[in-house]
Amino acid sequence: MTTQKTGKLIASLASGVVFGLGLAISGMTNTDRVQGFLDLAGQWDPTLAFVMGSGLIVAFVGYKWVLKNPAPLFAPAFSLPTKTDIDKPLLIGAILFGVGWGLVGYCPGPVLAGLSYGYTTTLVFAPTMIVGLLVARPLAKLF
Repeated sequence: MTTQKTGKLIASLASGVVFGLGLAISGMTNTDRVQGFLDLAGQWDPTLAFVMGSGLIVAFVGYKWVLKNPAPLFAPAFSLPTKTDIDKPLLIGAILFGVGWGLVGYCPGPVLAGLSYGYTTTLVFAPTMIVGLLVARPLAKLF
């Protein structure tokens, strides 16, 4: 394995571990916290707002710092999105994501981090999420 490939794997692993630890420490692997944030009429839990706000600050500072470089460490050039329009697939995806997130309290990052707890709901949700990810593209081509 090349040194660059090894470095890329180590950087990916480190990023995933930091992200997972952040989710676990902030309580975002707990579906009750997420659903509590969405329950404006009941016992509202503002924790998710602080986590999202912290993430935005870190991302803003990170982008400003990283984009000053001519290229990322393990790629020849930056790969930034160029599409800026809001179209039907984006809206449908956002609605499906939001409804699923509200009903279950999980999105992809926390469900993967939550697997370490061995909760039955997580062990059921993770495989069904993966199946959904695998069938989404072929289904989108049909429609």
